[in-house]
Amino acid sequence: MKNQPIDPFAAEDIREQVDKILRGLGRPEPPIDLGDVRELLNLDLQFYSSTETSPLREFVSKVKIGAKQLAMRPMLILEVVRQAGLKALWLPDRKRILIDDSVPELKQRHAQAHEIIHSVTPHHGPFLFGDDQETLRTSCHDRLEAEANFGSGQLLFLRERFVAEALDSPRSIASVQALAKIFGNTLTMTLWRLVEEAREDEFLFGVISGHPRRHGDNFDPSFPCRYFIESPAFRERFGIVTEVDVFAAIQEYTSRARGGPLGEGDGIFAGRDGQEHVFDMETFFNGYEALTLGTYVGPRRDQVVVL
Repeated sequence: MKNQPIDPFAAEDIREQVDKILRGLGRPEPPIDLGDVRELLNLDLQFYSSTETSPLREFVSKVKIGAKQLAMRPMLILEVVRQAGLKALWLPDRKRILIDDSVPELKQRHAQAHEIIHSVTPHHGPFLFGDDQETLRTSCHDRLEAEANFGSGQLLFLRERFVAEALDSPRSIASVQALAKIFGNTLTMTLWRLVEEAREDEFLFGVISGHPRRHGDNFDPSFPCRYFIESPAFRERFGIVTEVDVFAAIQEYTSRARGGPLGEGDGIFAGRDGQEHVFDMETFFNGYEALTLGTYVGPRRDQVVVL
């Protein structure tokens, strides 16, 4: 799945909301304390689990699936949560964030920040609960989730603070690891943010996948990557490159090691101009996900240039 471009006007709205929060906190040093953010916004945080449904009863009373109001039955509540894969919820009228307590601590930061962005983004409010045709469209849901993910990154990485740190760092997995420690976020989130905040002329991509040489039972070769993250410049010039193309290149140089660095190598991909270009690629496995960073090197030197 490729990262979804954000509408420029929506992105600017979200940046403004995040700036208000950071100003209200006095421009804090990283890592940002989300407890301080919740206190500033007067938000409540509560956890739920698959065995304790009481916090979810209040949530389900506000949710509609299609045109039908859900009944307040614990088993039905659990079914809704499980089928939807819900890990975090936002209750606007109560100003409360609910998070699944099975989510690892670092990922809880993203879940909280994601719901905080829903809470402060004005145009998200009308779509969070309801059953009108616009709300039910998958494209609408995907757009709102992409915007909330974008805003989460803006908040957790302190806007320009991360950009300044990233621009001074080499394009490498080692830099991703260092930035993750500074800002207190996961390697996956940090890689994603590094790629999305690339310079305007920088052809950069990131890949989040399972182990490239140790496939699980649910591996689908037609969709081998969980996420294929493109910098804006890469999307414009190399948007025809698919996750299958990139994953095949990753498999060429990676080892079967169970953790840590899996290898480095060159990937050769054609741009929209029809010419082939070389990317330096590096992959690291954190025990759960393989993270790959691709950095542009230049045109393939031995190719025949078509004029």
